[in-house]
Amino acid sequence: MKEIKLNNNTENTGFLNILDRKALASMMDHTILKADATENQIIKLCDEAVKYGFASVCINPVFVKIAANYLRGTGIKVCTVIGFPLGAAVSRVKGFEAEDAVGNGASEVDMVIGIGSLKSGNYIAVEKDIKEVVDAVKGNALVKVILETCYLTDEEKVKGCIIAKQAGAHFVKTSTGFGSGGATVEDVALFRNTVGKEMGVKAAGGIRDLDTALKMINAGATRLGTSASISIVESVENSGNTAY
Repeated sequence: MKEIKLNNNTENTGFLNILDRKALASMMDHTILKADATENQIIKLCDEAVKYGFASVCINPVFVKIAANYLRGTGIKVCTVIGFPLGAAVSRVKGFEAEDAVGNGASEVDMVIGIGSLKSGNYIAVEKDIKEVVDAVKGNALVKVILETCYLTDEEKVKGCIIAKQAGAHFVKTSTGFGSGGATVEDVALFRNTVGKEMGVKAAGGIRDLDTALKMINAGATRLGTSASISIVESVENSGNTAY
C-alpha cells in the first residue's frame, strides 16, 4: 500500500507524519445529509463505510436506527446531526434530539450552535445551548460543535471554540456544508490553535479531493466530513508519495 507523506504541521493533532489509505479512511465521516436521501442510499453508505473503514456514517436523525442496526458489530460508528442545518432550534429541542439519537444508536452527534446568539454576543446562551446537548447524551456519545464559520468573524470563531471547550464538547467543526462556504485551511488552523491538543477538530464542507483533505489534516484536522470519501481514499492508490 502506498503512503502519503505529511509535513510537520501535524504535530498538534497527535497523528503520525505518514498516513496510509487505511489511516486516512479512519479519519473520515462518510456523509449523506441531503433532503431526498433514501433508506437504500443509507444502507449503501453503510456498506461503503464497512468496506473502506471510515470512522462513521454521518446521516440525518431519521435514519439513525436503521444504520445502527445495520452496522452493529462492524466497529463503524453512527454520527448524526442536531439542530441542523441552521442551529436555530431552541436548546431543549436540541437536547431532546440528541437524547433520542443516542437512544436509537448514535455514538456521535454534530450539533449546530445558535449562530445568531454567538453573533449577538450572547455567550451565556451559546454555552447553555451546547451544554444542553452534552448533558443529554450523558457521556454516551461524542459531541461535535458546528460553528458555521462562513458567517463568523475570526474573533467570533475563537470565542465559539472557547465556549465549546468550556461546555464539555469533544470536537469543534467548521461547517454544515449547507451554508455559503465550507472548511478552509485557515479556519482549521485557527480552531486547532484555539482549542489546543485536548479537542478534536473536524473540517467539513467542500472537501472533495485528496489534496484538500491533506491540507486540512496538515492544518490540524483530526476528522473530515465529506460525501466524497471514496474518491478521496481511492486517490491514495494513484497518488504515489504525495509530499506537502
